[in-house]
Amino acid sequence: MAGALSAEDPSARLRAALAAGTNPDPGILETLVERCAVEPDLFVRDMLSWAMTRLPPEITLPRTRRELGSGRTRARSQALHTLSKIGDRRAWAWITRDMLCDTDDEVARTAWRVAVALVPEDEGEGLAVVLATQLGRGDREVRLSLSRALADLGEVTAPVLAKAAAHPDPAVATHARATELLRRNPESGFDAAVEEAARVVALGPARAAAVAAGEGAEPATSTETAETAENAETVEMTETVETTGC
Repeated sequence: MAGALSAEDPSARLRAALAAGTNPDPGILETLVERCAVEPDLFVRDMLSWAMTRLPPEITLPRTRRELGSGRTRARSQALHTLSKIGDRRAWAWITRDMLCDTDDEVARTAWRVAVALVPEDEGEGLAVVLATQLGRGDREVRLSLSRALADLGEVTAPVLAKAAAHPDPAVATHARATELLRRNPESGFDAAVEEAARVVALGPARAAAVAAGEGAEPATSTETAETAENAETVEMTETVETTGC
């Protein structure tokens, strides 16, 4: 099995992982865990995690927990993914602030998803506060992942996002506003929400509301126009931002 899981052909590795899950054997747990940490193919990694869920949680959970502290980013990320597949709420206590703020985007994104899935109802607000420290981080996919996580937490995120929407960094403020728009109307789509949020941040809430209502606001001066354009450009071009709280 170890040889099949490390075959050169990813299709062969996928079939081996499928076989491991179809005929679960506790004796291959260590092999599955080790392969998760180095497997380059996304589909094979997902099948490996599935195979682990087919084994008794009494042995998979402790072994997976050990991987959360690994120095290998893929091992940490895949361990978190496996926990999401197992879905045992006891694992909530293992999701630390460091994981939610991990410098590796893939580890952090997976931690966000798992945390939202496992968080107890009375701890949702605290989780939202920690997740909000990551607003404005990364590229579109990273920001979309964070917005989805915050939106999935529900109403407890509203005051947290409202506070972040007043952040002096336009990237953070835009991301917070876009996330709240997405939370209220999931059908609007992330890109449309970001565009609307960027407009509000660039113009200011009052002027943006006046423009949206079609009111005859006084024409902006050349200086105001330049400032608005500069703000919009900053929102559009900012890809990363330093965050606090982690």
